[in-house]
Amino acid sequence: MLLYGAGGHAGVIAGIARDCGKTIKALFDDDLQKTEVAGIPVTGSYNTGLFVNEPIIIAIGNNLIRRRISSQITHCFVSLIHPSALVDKTVTIGTGTVIVHGSIIQANSQIGNHVIVNTGASIDHDCKIADYVHIAPGVILCGNVCIGESSLIGAGSCIAPNITIGKNCIVGAGSIVTKAVPEGAVVRGSSSKVIRISAL
Repeated sequence: MLLYGAGGHAGVIAGIARDCGKTIKALFDDDLQKTEVAGIPVTGSYNTGLFVNEPIIIAIGNNLIRRRISSQITHCFVSLIHPSALVDKTVTIGTGTVIVHGSIIQANSQIGNHVIVNTGASIDHDCKIADYVHIAPGVILCGNVCIGESSLIGAGSCIAPNITIGKNCIVGAGSIVTKAVPEGAVVRGSSSKVIRISAL
């Protein structure tokens, strides 16, 4: 398989691939200063003609960059689930998504394309996670939570049941969210106070 991205997140995904018995045949990055990740040499910029039958994952944590790059890829995408993750059989997972070590995803949840469910995150029943979302390490989503496209849920945050978080939102690390979050909002703290709303 192939990876696009040579930062710290790529190292995590390379480890997941190894634990899943996969071999990284090429690792692309547009930064030609980068030479290796987790002992894997960086091949150079993305090459549409290299290993054309191998699937690829965009190994970049930034949601907006991941979304932009996805439209430039001609290889087919694949998802990875670390063997230590617990994913109920009723869960649906889109393509290009990575489920990291120790994550739990409960019954009837829907995970979109190019999503990151990071280390030790817990997603309870009937949650809906849209494309390009990043659920950071240690996040807890209670039942029936909906997260809009390209939103980031910061490390250690807790989202109460039946809450909807809009597109392009940022929930600061350690936040407790007990009410709906509008599109483009940045929220932080135990009261999930809206700090600002970005232009969409």
